[in-house]
Amino acid sequence: MMKVSFGLACSAAILLGAKMFMGSTPAASPYPPELTVSRFAGPDVTPSPACLAVAPTGEVFVGVDMIGSLGKDPGKGRILKLIDKDNDGKIDQHIEFATVDNPRGILVQGNQVFVLHTTFSPETKKATGMALVLFEDKDGDGKADGPPKPLVENLSNTKYIQERGTDHATNGIRMGIDGWIYIAVGDFGFHNATDRSGKKLTMLGGGIIRVRPNGTELEVYTHGTRNVYDVAIDPYMNVFTRENTNDGGGWNVRFSHHLQSGEYGYPVLFQHFTDEIIPALADLGGGSGTGALYMAEPDWPAKFNNVPMMADWGRSMLYIHRVTPDGATFTQKDEEFIELPQITDLDVDGSGRLYLSAWDGAGYSGSPDKGYIVRAVPADWTYQAFPDVTKSGITELAGLLKSASAVARLSASQELIARADKQASDAALAVAMDAQLPLYARVAGIYTYAQAAGEAAIPALVTLTNDADVKEHALRALADRKAWVKDVPAAPFLAGLKDPSPRVQAAAIVGLGRLERTETAGALLETKVPASFKAPVKVAEGPHATPNSAIVLPHLAVRALLALHATDSVVAAINSKNGSLALWALRYMHEPKAVNGLISAYQVAKTEQQKQQIIVTLARLYKKEDVYDASWWWGTRPDSHGPYYKAVKWESSPAIEKFLKSVSLKKGPAGLAYFRDLDARNRLDIPAFAPAKTAVAAVSKEPKVDLEKIKSKKGQVGKSSIEDVLLAVNKLKGDPTKGKALFTTQGCIACHSINKGELMKGPFMGQIGSIMNREQIAESILKPNASISQGFATVMITAKGNKYYQGFVTEETAARVVLRDISGTVTTVKSSDIMSRKEMKTSMMPTGLANALSYDEFASLVTYLSQQKK
Repeated sequence: MMKVSFGLACSAAILLGAKMFMGSTPAASPYPPELTVSRFAGPDVTPSPACLAVAPTGEVFVGVDMIGSLGKDPGKGRILKLIDKDNDGKIDQHIEFATVDNPRGILVQGNQVFVLHTTFSPETKKATGMALVLFEDKDGDGKADGPPKPLVENLSNTKYIQERGTDHATNGIRMGIDGWIYIAVGDFGFHNATDRSGKKLTMLGGGIIRVRPNGTELEVYTHGTRNVYDVAIDPYMNVFTRENTNDGGGWNVRFSHHLQSGEYGYPVLFQHFTDEIIPALADLGGGSGTGALYMAEPDWPAKFNNVPMMADWGRSMLYIHRVTPDGATFTQKDEEFIELPQITDLDVDGSGRLYLSAWDGAGYSGSPDKGYIVRAVPADWTYQAFPDVTKSGITELAGLLKSASAVARLSASQELIARADKQASDAALAVAMDAQLPLYARVAGIYTYAQAAGEAAIPALVTLTNDADVKEHALRALADRKAWVKDVPAAPFLAGLKDPSPRVQAAAIVGLGRLERTETAGALLETKVPASFKAPVKVAEGPHATPNSAIVLPHLAVRALLALHATDSVVAAINSKNGSLALWALRYMHEPKAVNGLISAYQVAKTEQQKQQIIVTLARLYKKEDVYDASWWWGTRPDSHGPYYKAVKWESSPAIEKFLKSVSLKKGPAGLAYFRDLDARNRLDIPAFAPAKTAVAAVSKEPKVDLEKIKSKKGQVGKSSIEDVLLAVNKLKGDPTKGKALFTTQGCIACHSINKGELMKGPFMGQIGSIMNREQIAESILKPNASISQGFATVMITAKGNKYYQGFVTEETAARVVLRDISGTVTTVKSSDIMSRKEMKTSMMPTGLANALSYDEFASLVTYLSQQKK
């Protein structure tokens, strides 16, 4: 999809677009009465708005994207600068700031405009990847001075952008008060992303990465999300996202709190290895998260302030998430806030004006006639000009750093850093040290001082670690820049491990991992592992979206031990009181000395429980994830069994196999069942542990449905225009019991599942009613080709032996692709046999399946589907 369908995989119904406003304001306002919402710019100026950002002073930068999520032709994108000269909520002037293709994220700081977008070759017209670039407007004419400066290149998988478009690629950008640019990476991942210093980084799958504004120090922040599209960052550097899980498996939205270095598990750990991940805070059902913002502006009503605001394109809704501290993380409660058809993005300026962009049914490839921008302000709002910080003195900037406005604090922070002098850094330090100030101001002071003073900030930051109110942030700032951690003492972090605050402990653990002092491994190993650290029951899906604050600290400790490469210390702790954490960490240490250490520890282990944990760890190490070279992607319907997607053996695999077999033989036939389960869970494929052969049970076949015969019949629906059918459906209540029967007789069951326990086929219909209204469901049935659901597009495969297969992908692993055709026939094709693979532009769902129905029957089918809200 895009920041719309932008890679956030929705059902076909979602992709048709909400029509609640039909492009104009409805009679009954969908907006909270505490707000005044007005149309700011229409499709004549801002068609297909994929993303937006607002300067602190109020200029709105909109990314127009006429390529869309699945388009592949360049020359259709631009960044527009919109100006409201009289501050009445309507555009007075627009300027084409720059031309870029597939704009996916914008960030404005002074005369600098950062843009994340797809890059194309001028010669071949084919996509060459994605890049974060910097435009500047030093002469103030509203236009970029010249070509952009590339900051990070190769930020997505070029092969799949060329084949599919930018639907699962890299997306939103936002700056934290720590001065890093945080980048949301879809599960295309990237290979050899290169920053301005020449540093290269590869990431299999999605997550969050970050980079300095000058394009250096590129690093992974978190990993293991699917299609995160944007990030919301609060004043205390808590990062929140609204991402989702799997095409065709429900498209469920997850709301997550991202802790630095955390692993969130998609796609190989989040179902069956949930003991190893940080779970999301909530599974919110079907949807498609897009833009995100943490609102912290003093002019806003308290009930709508200091909250993450998360756009959901699929639900055409801006949500508020009420977050409550829970140890080092949070719990949440979400609520609907502002309706907007296919909302894509949002941002706020220094005067409290919130701007939101609506895709409004512009489709996969954009539309010149759809899409608009609205402005929302509190009902009692009055305009107050935001100062030009470049003309402000140090005292005024220090005052803004203390402001209750997050926009003001960030703007002042960046200007103080840009001044690059001792007076500016001293002003920031004074704010950091002032215990009478609100915490948000002191935190802004700490991060500003750390950036402005660089290595010289270390002594003052160490002093601040003795202040209980700001200790967490002093620790974070000390370890934030790898370039000067060599001079940072470990003592404050070791003390932080014993602090009563879980947030301080988390900062200390992450910091020790970043300091890379192997001598601190012993202290990290003392982190307690809770009882909740346990694998899901066999073949069951684990609690991947249930808050578990107790798991956060040991999880981060494991990640820190890996960053330290502390194999020796971890092996030495296997049979100690810290053995549980040591064995957890060893699951990821694919080194011969780790394997040898485990085997030796087994020989001297004193309890059966210890021995069993060692066996589990060795089984986990038997294979590893293949090196990612960007030549493949797991698709929209990946195999999520885990623990690896493209598993390969490595040099210690034979030693592990020999050991496991020897232990199995000693345990005799009674113990073989355990090793067979172990083999199945970890997909070891060791012949000695192969399942026992049993008589093949009769396989129940699904009834074959002749869809061609169904669609050839002409009833009341088939003889009427779509408009007349929709009008009729709106007037008829429908009988859901009759609709349930029609779901089978009209062939829906051939390609859709209703219950989660059923085999997942095409788009899951078990919660379609929570995503769409009756009219949208009806239209998706009548016009299936209007917008094709990801995971349900027709795929044509050419295989060795001059064989051809057509269908939609129901499962994909590194070794095979499983297709289901329109009759319900399932075919498995070996990946090694595939010569070519092409996604067609037509839906597998034929037009006309409802033709034979009466209006009442069709209304009954629609009503039945609208009640599916599992």
